[in-house]
Amino acid sequence: MPLTTASRGGRILRVMISRCRSVVASVLAGLALFAVTLAVGAQGRGPALDRPAPEIVGGPWINGEPLAPAALRGRVVLVEFWTYG
Repeated sequence: MPLTTASRGGRILRVMISRCRSVVASVLAGLALFAVTLAVGAQGRGPALDRPAPEIVGGPWINGEPLAPAALRGRVVLVEFWTYG
């Protein structure tokens, strides 16, 4: 059964409204996340960027000699914690 012009227009309108709602919901979620990030940072619970990193203790080191934070200064460091078991 072919769609009439009126029913096609209504269908297009419903799709447009649905997309607008999705966009609005995404923008609101992004703003909420931004606000939470600001609030956490303002309360001092964010990352401690103004303090030096603590020494990494434990062992044994498997792939080399232990490194101190001073030896890594100015480098990007990825720390992965894992355990056996």
